[in-house]
Amino acid sequence: MVKNKILHIKFRKGWLVLSLLLSVFSFRCSDCRAQMNTDRITAIGRNALYFEDYVLSIQYFNQVIRLKPYLSEPYLYRAIAKIQLEDFQGALRDCNAAIERNPFAPSEYYTRAYVYRRLNQPELAEQDYTEALRFSPENRTYILLRADARAELKRYDEALTDLDMLLSREPQSSSVWGERGHICILSRDTLAALDAFEKAAQYDKYNPATWSALGVTNLMLDREDEAYVQLTKAISLGSKWAGDYLNRALIHYHRHNYRGALADYEKAVTIAPNDAQCYYNRGIMRQEVGDYNRALEDLNHAIRLEPEKTEMRYQLALVQMQLRQWNEVVSNMDTMIARYPYFLPAYYLAAQAKTSLGDTKGAYRYRHKAKELEDRKEEIMAQQAQPDTDMQIAEAQPRKKDNRKEFSASAAQNQPEPTPEEEKYNSEVRGAVQKRYQDVVNEPNIVLSYYTQDQRLRRTNYYHALVDQLNRSEVLPAALRFTSQEVALTAEMVDFHFTEIARLSRQIDLMPTAELYFARAIEFAIVQDYNGAIDDCTRAANMAGKDLEPIIYFCRANWRYRWLEYQQSTGNRESATKPMDFDIMLRDYDQVLKLQPDFAFALYNKANILCAQREWKDAIAYYTRAIACDGDFAEAYFNRGLTYIYIGENEKGLDDLSKAGELGVYQSYNMISRFK
Repeated sequence: MVKNKILHIKFRKGWLVLSLLLSVFSFRCSDCRAQMNTDRITAIGRNALYFEDYVLSIQYFNQVIRLKPYLSEPYLYRAIAKIQLEDFQGALRDCNAAIERNPFAPSEYYTRAYVYRRLNQPELAEQDYTEALRFSPENRTYILLRADARAELKRYDEALTDLDMLLSREPQSSSVWGERGHICILSRDTLAALDAFEKAAQYDKYNPATWSALGVTNLMLDREDEAYVQLTKAISLGSKWAGDYLNRALIHYHRHNYRGALADYEKAVTIAPNDAQCYYNRGIMRQEVGDYNRALEDLNHAIRLEPEKTEMRYQLALVQMQLRQWNEVVSNMDTMIARYPYFLPAYYLAAQAKTSLGDTKGAYRYRHKAKELEDRKEEIMAQQAQPDTDMQIAEAQPRKKDNRKEFSASAAQNQPEPTPEEEKYNSEVRGAVQKRYQDVVNEPNIVLSYYTQDQRLRRTNYYHALVDQLNRSEVLPAALRFTSQEVALTAEMVDFHFTEIARLSRQIDLMPTAELYFARAIEFAIVQDYNGAIDDCTRAANMAGKDLEPIIYFCRANWRYRWLEYQQSTGNRESATKPMDFDIMLRDYDQVLKLQPDFAFALYNKANILCAQREWKDAIAYYTRAIACDGDFAEAYFNRGLTYIYIGENEKGLDDLSKAGELGVYQSYNMISRFK
């Protein structure tokens, strides 16, 4: 017996029979579904969600929704899984469905509010947090998140009212005082922010982020002595935030303690080697002390990291002036003028460089333009703020990460948070699958084969009555199954099929029938003799009855496509791209559909062929017809979604990819993450 973990091999009347190992939970058995305990399935789905098995959890919740579509919980849990996979449009639809079925659950509004924020709709998020608080007015998380949303909407007074309500209950909460300080900074009330951060430090003396915030606030108030003490305190408490070193280095620089500043910059660069601000500030300091070559390196590196920050080019040009790089100065100032057309120093610096190059006319043009602008100085100042080209204060340490800032699936499920030590799974369909790169390619054709891989996650109905009838007739050595994921054969399996070809050939010599020709065609296709398979299909089609004929045409079209793929892979591209070859395949699929209009797999495969010919709109039409035959046709949703994206209809494409992911094509979530 051939060993293969995917296949189970048995014999039917001496012939090889292949069948899939069945899961403990069969998703396609209607008798089993009728007996399923939906509470148990929901519990299993929640466990899968808890252990970050998002794709599988969606399949469990699909089953509950199919059995009891009036329940709100499975929609909510499925939305949570989609959020973790960054399918926010799909999550929004599920949240809406959950709220429609039960408008009194605060966790549903909380979940939808998070989705709205990720979709850049803070107004709707704030409304949902308010609705959640209507049903759970004491919920600390909802209050904090509503304050955050209101701050994002610049409704600072309302945000502070929310925080003050919490502080009336928790007057010694360092985190709430810290949140209040950050919102005061956003509202430009620096003194109130300072007071809030001082309260936060009073109630939690060992949090470096609080001392960092105090230090930055005092720097903004030009209180460098206090800022220095507080930043040093943050660093002594183990701060790993490069901004603390950047800000203390700035204080050293202002005190002309260049050795101390350089040491802090070195530490900042070590902590954050991809932070442009570290290199920019250090470059200015090196310029100040005359170390122009290393200043040039730092400033160039900063611009490479953040080329959109045009203002950094002014300091770079000052260094280039010292190094006599006149052309580079002019180029950088032209770039800066294009972004800041009213920044007069850029014109004067470019004019100075032109003069050094001996281009007096060019220098005159820059000076003349600057003079014109200077005559309208007040008007210009009102039109455009001047770029900040000096050393910059780094922001305070990020607020301490908690489950308010990132959506907490466990909070929405009302169950405990998993600890970092919880078991992780390495399966390719577990965890944040959207972060695993997938090639942007269509799902392949659906074919008929004896060998199929496990497709339990997918909800596609891999069934057609004619194929089922053929299998029950037992005229073939094994049951044919629809699949898009065939199995590579072992040497022993190949040997077996060559033996079968010889045996069938002897039978055909004695009494040729459509069934024998078709059986041998399948054997030829398995060993990749596609010419032989196509020839036998043609013979079988000429002899077949109405029940077998559509299956033969379907297989002949598939195998002709495989033959063309093979020709292409061996470098014979000319034969693989003849329009006539595609037309022959399409005629075979059309013949299938003439005989069996509901043959969804023929519609789907024809759509794939049309995609290969770049006939996008016709392909979409056939994918749509396939989906009309089977509303759970996962591969058709996936391919139609990609096709919509190819023609620029991203919204429709993302909707289809979301549906495909829901139906088990987990690769969809990487596409959604990239194309959204």
